[in-house]
Amino acid sequence: MALVVCSCAAKKQGGTNFGNEEYVSIFNGKDLKGWRGDPTYWRVENGMLIGEVTPETILKRNSFIIYENQQPENFELKLEYRITESGNSGINYRSEIVNGEPFALRGYQCDVDGKNRYTGQNYEERKRTTLAYNGEIVIIPKMPDSIPTDNLRKNVKKNCWQTRTITETKEKSQLISRVESNDWNSIHLIIKGSKMQHYVNGELFSEVNDLDTVNRSLRGFIGVQVHVGPPMKVEYRNIKLKHL
Repeated sequence: MALVVCSCAAKKQGGTNFGNEEYVSIFNGKDLKGWRGDPTYWRVENGMLIGEVTPETILKRNSFIIYENQQPENFELKLEYRITESGNSGINYRSEIVNGEPFALRGYQCDVDGKNRYTGQNYEERKRTTLAYNGEIVIIPKMPDSIPTDNLRKNVKKNCWQTRTITETKEKSQLISRVESNDWNSIHLIIKGSKMQHYVNGELFSEVNDLDTVNRSLRGFIGVQVHVGPPMKVEYRNIKLKHL
């Protein structure tokens, strides 16, 4: 597997510049320094961070590899990914470690999947579920102080948070046409204050303005995921972070 891959996905990054000096690499491409995950599923190979589930290692719960060196608040994150058709993954941020479960995170996630049903959407792992589907710009209003975290799922229907206002939508098929199947694509997250923007190949796939001061998170860990389901493989490279 070659380290340098030239594909049309790389040409469509919409101004993404991995050489920008303001960005600092948080994955060195050589080993897992600064990261913690289950070695059954995560390894470094040819400069890439690889998550793989085999028929012999089927997951009972989602497993993350977590960047432990920082818990950024306002930042931009850029990376490239490639995923198999059966793959389901995501990039978590402003997330907390789940006590009592190995390599588990709770928090915001930019979804990535091989069939592009969810790619670019904002899904809050183990909390409010889907906040914005791909193509949506959403405002999440403040919830009453009396609603405890344990009862959040009472406001969830069909795996989507119900207290939200969709202010704009984009045609999903047009967005998905910009994603290369089983090839390299770029992700650019712009996370500042209450606003979270997920870009895929330079196109805004979702935006959430989270005004729910009770349930939102303003800082936390970054991690990437392998998801429960069939055997899959996801590769990440050029993972770079800029604080705002």
